Parts: sequence; structure tokens; C-alpha cells
Amino acid sequence: MRLALMISAALGLATPALADWQQTLAAAKGQTVYWNAWGGDARTNAFIAWASSQTEALYGVRIEQVKLTDTAEAVSRVLAEKAAGQSSGGSVDMIWINGPNFLAMKEQGLLHGPFVADLPNAKYLDLSVNSAASVDFTVPVEGMESPWRLAKFVFNYDSAKVSDLPDNLAGLVDWAATHKGRMTHPAPSNFMGATFLKQALIELAPDASALQQPVTDAAFATQTAPLWVWYDALRPNLWREGATFPENQSVQTQMLNDGEVDIGMSFDPASTAAEIADGALPETARVWVPKAGSIGNISFVAIPFNAAHKEGAEVVANFLLDPATQAHMQDITVLGSFSVLDPAKLDDGAKAAFAALPTAPALPGLAQLGPTLLEPHASWMTKLTEEWAKRYTK
Repeated sequence: MRLALMISAALGLATPALADWQQTLAAAKGQTVYWNAWGGDARTNAFIAWASSQTEALYGVRIEQVKLTDTAEAVSRVLAEKAAGQSSGGSVDMIWINGPNFLAMKEQGLLHGPFVADLPNAKYLDLSVNSAASVDFTVPVEGMESPWRLAKFVFNYDSAKVSDLPDNLAGLVDWAATHKGRMTHPAPSNFMGATFLKQALIELAPDASALQQPVTDAAFATQTAPLWVWYDALRPNLWREGATFPENQSVQTQMLNDGEVDIGMSFDPASTAAEIADGALPETARVWVPKAGSIGNISFVAIPFNAAHKEGAEVVANFLLDPATQAHMQDITVLGSFSVLDPAKLDDGAKAAFAALPTAPALPGLAQLGPTLLEPHASWMTKLTEEWAKRYTK
């Protein structure tokens, strides 16, 4: 893989998309990029360490991961520096960011850019107006953050026990009635439980396009009405009759492994195969996705306006978009994150690198995952979880 990256980098340098990329590379040499990124996943941390070894060898750019428990920590640091008048030499060079934190930084003028169009490897992205790489929780990216990994909502189940899953979430009402107590979902106060409700909302809303706008009381009442009818029918047949719910995805995965329920859920299509390899799920676990597709979003990296090492951060962002890097990242033995690149824009060599990746019976292909459905505006999730709590908790 090191050789593939060096070849790819060499090709990129031979025909740069922009004349000043060579200047960026020259300025970046010797820099250490302080990448503020969530530190709660060992595989992701290991990937970032690997990326540092590659960028240092190829470009003389080192990556130092600043491990976060909450992205808001880094945003607050940048905001404090701006308030103190520190317009350069900032302590944060790059942030793994998306959704509300990106919007907050964009609105407060805390971002460097636009810079994505300046990256030679941006040619592999679909940057059309409504593509997943151009919109972050309904907020236009406008070149102010660069994609690096794909997340997509999926269900998993034990195929040794289940063979009759429906084509959509609407069909789960009948399935749950037939298999009483064999299904649940994390509490909607948890991200995964809220995503389950959002997935159902997108499918059942009379006008799903309304979910791309900030929520209003009138729109909420209209678009969620079918959801509550559906959930009222589903709830009595959930595990423990819907009176209690697992705290998070990890607890539900354990319940699936223990045979207490038959369905789990994840925002990582490769997690089922990884958990089988780790002994956390049975060998017969498989992935299920509604035929119309499921919610997905891209994780981005952003560069603060006052980053001390903007050039190095751009080099790292470009490296993350290299097809060889994306293929390495998608390797189930490395990270298993599906690529953010547009397959139609890849040459034969890049396509071959993806085709040669290790596979596993529980690892879905892109065709099985179906279309990626855009996240609703962030305001819908807040109101949705509040209304669920009002209706179903005492």
C-alpha cells in the first residue's frame, strides 16, 4: 500500500490541478498538523497514526492527533482564540467535524477557505450541488471542509434466526407483531436511537423534502403524523413491550449477540463484519438495508481560519482523498470506512485497488447499501427526540 500511495502521489505531482499546489507542498514541508479528532475509536486512532507515517514520508508533513471526547472542545478553542484577537498561529490546524459544529464555525467566521477546489484529489469527488460531499446536515459546504469518510445507517441481524425481514421500515410493524419482543432500538436520547426515528421519518413523511428545511411547528405536525401512527403500532411488540430501551448501540449489539433480540443497528456498514471478527457477533450476523436506501453522511475535515499550519492541513486533506488512501481506509482489516470518492471518476487502477480489498460474508457491497438519503436539518432531530420523550416516557 505504501508503494501505491507513492505512485499515486507522484502522478498527482506530475499533473497538479492548480499551479500553486507545488507552492503549498513546499510551504507544508516540515510542518506538524495538529488534527483534533474524536479519540474514542482505536481503529480510527491507528489509521490517523498510519496516515502520519505516510504524509511524513511523502511530503515531510507530520500529523499529531489531538484526541477529543467532544468536537465542541476544538471549536471552543478556536472561538476563544478569535475573541483574544489571535488571527494566526492558532493551536488547532484541522478538525474532524460535521453538522452543527461546522455550521457554528461557518456562521462565526472561524473557517479557512474555501480550499477544497484547490486540492488535486478533489477531482475524484462528486461536488454537484446536492451531493453528499457538498451538503453537511443540509448546510452547503461551499468548499470550507473536505470529505474523508462515509457513514451510513444499517441494520444487522442473525441470519440463522431471521429470513423474513421486510423491504422497508413500514413493514417492521407486521414483522414485530409476528416476532413479538425480538426487536428494539436504542433510546432516542442516544444518537443511534434518534437516527432510527429519523430513518422512519424520511420514509413515512408525506413530503421528505420538507425535512431539508429548518423545522417549524406546522411542518413538524404534518410530516411526523404518519410516524407516530407507525410507532404506536410498533411499540407494543418491541422488546419489553417498548417500556424500556438499550442505552446505546453497544448494548443492543450485546443483546443481539446474546440472542435476546434479532435486530441491531449501526452507522457503519462494515461494523457487523468487524464485530464478527472480534467475537462480538455470531458468524451468521448479516447487514440489512431498506430497499429505498438509508440515511448517510460524510465526515469532513475543516481548517480553522487561524491555523498555524494551513498548508500542511491542506496536504493532509488532499492525502485523505487519494484513491489509494481511501482504498486502504475501506480495508475491513484497517478501518472499513466506505469511500467518499465517486466511483465513476476513478481510473482503472484505482477501481482495481478497491476490487482487491479483503471481503467477508457480512460485509455489504455498495449495491446492497442502496441510495444514500440526506440527513434532515439538525433542528428536526432535536424536536423529534423531544416529542418522542413527551409521548413515550413517564
